[in-house]
Amino acid sequence: MEVPEAPKWISPPSQRQDSSTDTSPSSSISENADAQYGVASALSQTVTPQISRMSRPPLSTRVTPMESAMTRDPSFEVDWEDDDPNNPRNWPTWYKGIIIFAISFSTLVVVLYSTSYTSGIYALQEEFDVSSEAIVTLGVTTYLLGLAVGSLILAPISETYGRKPVYAVAMIIFCILVIPCAQATSMAEIIAVRFFGAVAGSSMIANAPGTVGDIVSDEYRALAFSIWSIGPLNGPVVGPVIGGFVTEYLGWRWANWIVLILGGIATALMWIIKETYSPTLLQKKARLRRKESGEERYWSRYDQRLSFIELMKVNLSRPFIMAIKEPICIFWNVYIAIIYGNLSLAYPPLTRLPSLTWPHRPGILYLCFVAYPIVFQGSRHWSLGFSGLAFTGIGIGSMLTICLEPFIRRMINRHAPEPGSDRPPPEASISIVCIAAVLCPIGELWFAWTCVPASIHWAMPILAGIPFGAGNTAVFIYACNYLIHSYGIYAASAMAGNSLVRSLLGGTLPLAGPPLYDALGANWAGTLLGALEILIIPIPFVFYRYGAKIRRRSALIRRMREDQERGERKRAKAKEKIGVEEKAEVGVEAGLGLSDASFKKEYEV
Repeated sequence: MEVPEAPKWISPPSQRQDSSTDTSPSSSISENADAQYGVASALSQTVTPQISRMSRPPLSTRVTPMESAMTRDPSFEVDWEDDDPNNPRNWPTWYKGIIIFAISFSTLVVVLYSTSYTSGIYALQEEFDVSSEAIVTLGVTTYLLGLAVGSLILAPISETYGRKPVYAVAMIIFCILVIPCAQATSMAEIIAVRFFGAVAGSSMIANAPGTVGDIVSDEYRALAFSIWSIGPLNGPVVGPVIGGFVTEYLGWRWANWIVLILGGIATALMWIIKETYSPTLLQKKARLRRKESGEERYWSRYDQRLSFIELMKVNLSRPFIMAIKEPICIFWNVYIAIIYGNLSLAYPPLTRLPSLTWPHRPGILYLCFVAYPIVFQGSRHWSLGFSGLAFTGIGIGSMLTICLEPFIRRMINRHAPEPGSDRPPPEASISIVCIAAVLCPIGELWFAWTCVPASIHWAMPILAGIPFGAGNTAVFIYACNYLIHSYGIYAASAMAGNSLVRSLLGGTLPLAGPPLYDALGANWAGTLLGALEILIIPIPFVFYRYGAKIRRRSALIRRMREDQERGERKRAKAKEKIGVEEKAEVGVEAGLGLSDASFKKEYEV
């Protein structure tokens, strides 16, 4: 079957950009036009063109059909000029910083809400007279499941209507749904409402990386992504600290009111920042130009939308197809999910150890993550609020990885460039994951064997959180980057599948925490999890050594590369033709008066 040729999208001279250096979303669309149609057959479905929301500028699924676009006058196509101030890539650095801060803070609030809840689990059981630990733990499980489900829904919606409307509306709904939890009269009400609140809050997790890609060039995207990740990666650390002190002194309901206050600030920020999604902005620009000039022929390549039902069908099905057919997705989904899930199992929201007793009550109900309450509340008798401060070790480790990004970037860039490119191959980022794969079990085993007995200094288990937090953060950032770089325009689908598996495992494993720690105790339960992390260490090393061969064996990636090369050849021809036309224009302006025949002979057209 012949792969249909994509249009060349030649803009008028006043709007042309050098495709060799332009990294705007519109240029990236042109660069991958062939790949979008060719890869569709590799997926055995009608795939809507879509670009990564994280590593590359996102491609709207509202691409004008090829046959329709080719009937339009290319001279009236609306595109970004090189210095267009409305192009998000050209916004001032200080304003880009405000946007990254806004989405990082908002993501922090959404993630913080998942862990601040756990500090009030004991109080919830007492107030609502719930004896089953699993029922109360469902408040965490359903929240993480809501984040997974919401990401699959709100991500394609943002590619239909833009980032800002989704952010603003979803955060309002998120804040509204905090109120029923603060005034709840039953556990069932809390569990159900938290699920829908997470669906709304997932707008930040699903779309914030895309916003970073909208405004930052490829060269600095890893740095910007690391800065944004301060929020989501430290949310699980900040949550127990805030939730612990608030629950101890004001009660569990006030933990929800604090989230509502922070959510209100985040919502205001989402309404203040401007739209960053270039397809939406170009569509608006074309509409404005038609209105101002009265010329209806002005158009953008995003004017004609696919139906919402078709859009949802494609975006919801593709992640599942890739997750079960692509070897890279299969292994990395499992690896990242285990590391992420081990964080939940190592520090699950609730459990009980018969060997330890809660003051004034037999049988401990651990608030927040189990290992830290075992050590600091059960054995060392710290208060609920101060025990949350023990998570600062993990927070320091996370920040250490983020602050070392410039040094890590230099390590990655020292790798030999990929053939046919001036940038390192995707496997270069796996070198960092290899280091992280060793740090995670070191931190896990360190904590497991210094947490009890209480005669060991309290600083030792806290310090164990540093390598553990640093390793988890590095796995999250650089393993995800590997998926992004490997799948290019379909990286968003790869990440959606990974997010789903990660959230499902992270949401369900806490339910296994209580029996695990009851049966084995803190030392051996931590050892078991550390051993599991040791067993999966070979995965990043295998991909670092053989990742290029594995990518070449992928039918999807191979087809993408072939179509991209074909597109590059076509762009080169289009650029050559544009140069000839510009020479002709210069000749006419200079009064050379060349006839068509002499012009063709002179320039070999």
